[in-house]
Amino acid sequence: MNFDFSPDQKALRDQARKFLSEQASSTRVRRILDTETPYDAELWRGMAEMGWTGTAIPESYGGAGFGYLELCVLAEELGRSVAPAPFSSTIYLAAESLLLAGSEAQKRRWLPAIAAGQAIGCLALAEGPQAPTPESLTTRAEHGVLNGTKAPVVDGDVADFAVVAARDGRAVSLFLVDLRGAGVSRAPLETVDPTRSVASITFANTPAEPLGEAGAGWPLLERVLDRAAVLVAFEQVGGGQAALDMAREYAVGRFAFGRPIASFQAIKHKLADMYVAVELARSNA
Repeated sequence: MNFDFSPDQKALRDQARKFLSEQASSTRVRRILDTETPYDAELWRGMAEMGWTGTAIPESYGGAGFGYLELCVLAEELGRSVAPAPFSSTIYLAAESLLLAGSEAQKRRWLPAIAAGQAIGCLALAEGPQAPTPESLTTRAEHGVLNGTKAPVVDGDVADFAVVAARDGRAVSLFLVDLRGAGVSRAPLETVDPTRSVASITFANTPAEPLGEAGAGWPLLERVLDRAAVLVAFEQVGGGQAALDMAREYAVGRFAFGRPIASFQAIKHKLADMYVAVELARSNA
């Protein structure tokens, strides 16, 4: 059985690699990471023009209507370049939540805007450093409004809308919130990973639309997070491959005692171990 990508998917990979090598080079990425700019807006627009933001969104909602394998191809290349753009939070989490649970009106409002690169989304789940559980959530939804604080929220400082997990009575439900609306306050947070901007979002009587069935929020979250985990795994494979390529290039070009250090047995073993780890990760992603 052939588990390799198809010729069309490989062509997409080559196109993505070329685009990102030009538009998300290490120099350009470093320029973004060394400033307070949360993401590269020009790169984000370029991704939208390439159709990446609509890869898994059906054509009826303005997307490209490809599929998740194509999205995996793009995820691996995004991980390879450490592209500073709100792709994962918008596409893997917010758009997927809409596709799984959104009403027709909600899909038609947000999915075309996502596909066109005109809307950034995020998932507001965590409420502090502990792992979120249905019992630990304190954000409340009553009479159509939300009250509570979510932190950390990846890309919460730049998002236009959020999918929010909140307690609705005794159960957890999902809600769709326009972050440009009333009762929303945001503050950026510093983390050890500068490649993704993170924020704290506070809701104070903030209008919210139910997303999906009442009380069905946690099972929906698990489905969204399971799918996102696959895509993030492909990003990590891309990052691992980039690290291997850089290590090999350095080992071949660096000389010690009159010979490339790549010729030393200890270095060969380390490179071989890295290669095996990356290939195993790719086969299991």
